[in-house]
Amino acid sequence: MVLITGSGGALGSATVEAFLDADATVCAADVIGPDDDSYLLDPDRESLSTYRADFTDEPAVEATIEEIIADHGRLDALVSVAGTWQGGPPVAETSDETFDLLADVNVRTAFLAAKHALPHLQGTGGSIVTVSSKSSLEGGEGDGLYRASKAAVRLLTESIAAENDGVVRANTVMPGVIDTPANREMMPDADHGAWVDPADIADVIRFLCSEAASPVTGGAIPVDNAG
Repeated sequence: MVLITGSGGALGSATVEAFLDADATVCAADVIGPDDDSYLLDPDRESLSTYRADFTDEPAVEATIEEIIADHGRLDALVSVAGTWQGGPPVAETSDETFDLLADVNVRTAFLAAKHALPHLQGTGGSIVTVSSKSSLEGGEGDGLYRASKAAVRLLTESIAAENDGVVRANTVMPGVIDTPANREMMPDADHGAWVDPADIADVIRFLCSEAASPVTGGAIPVDNAG
């Protein structure tokens, strides 16, 4: 049984579909619900349960994971997809509200989900996969705080792997630019052929949670079509 956060978005919904297609039982959590216009996941799929929760709010995270355990009896994998992008001005001109948003949605959600899922994953010998970014590997102009937040996700995941070596595996994927309608609208003149399809990222995430990836932990896996 796998819990996937940020499941209503482009990458989250693709990840849910990948696990369902592999006959997994999926608990899909998001701050928005199926009645929201931006919710992309079909909530009526077999073996799918949906939960509405704000994963920046610790009591909500704890309650949601306990509800999932009560509903399904176990947890075998956590996939933390919830995240956001903000950019534009240089660091010297970036607001602290932007910092708070990126720290909360990118880092805090991954931390709280792992914190409250780990006791259950330790019991099942489970797996965690988070979503960092290829851009987290170096600095750049216009999105420094986003890069920093995704670097924090990567290092958090590596630390979880070290702390749970031999018990719970933890890996992160590092996509390049993801081919979503929102990104195409924001960057209409970009080379969309160099972008990565959410379904391709989802397949890598599913593999990392599978028995086939049992020797892999503490990894930061690039998923990108760009050279």
